Amino acid sequence: MPQLDVHDFAPQLIWLAITFVTLYILMARTALPKIANVIEERRDRISRDLDEAAQLKSDTDKAIASYEQALAEARQKAHAIAQEARDKLNAEIERERQDVDRKIAEKVSAAEARIADATSAALEHVNAIAQETIGAIVDTLIGAQPSQDEISAAINSAQKQK
Repeated sequence: MPQLDVHDFAPQLIWLAITFVTLYILMARTALPKIANVIEERRDRISRDLDEAAQLKSDTDKAIASYEQALAEARQKAHAIAQEARDKLNAEIERERQDVDRKIAEKVSAAEARIADATSAALEHVNAIAQETIGAIVDTLIGAQPSQDEISAAINSAQKQK
């Protein structure tokens, strides 16, 4: 094998060095700058994408905070509206209850007045009926009709004893 021949090592090493240096120069001047540009572009693109993602995340966080704040404000407004409606309804119910109480009190007063009038009228009629009844009883028992003054005196005396 000629590669293992010791006399051929020196020229092989020289050609190896020449080939290596030539390939290295070609790679360093043509391929490596292109690769470096591609790597640099990728690094820049990744950096831009990360910056954009951070910006979008920041925007999203702001939007979420704004949404939560708007939601909290809406809840507070809804609670305030509901409380106002409850207060309004309670006030209206209280007014209606007072009106009903007033009307009932008026009806009770009118009924009491009618009862008092009916009672006094009934008592007047009771006295008249009692006088007629007493007159009829006395007439039946003793055969004589008493006078109205005697009957009234007897009724008044009986009412005083009660």
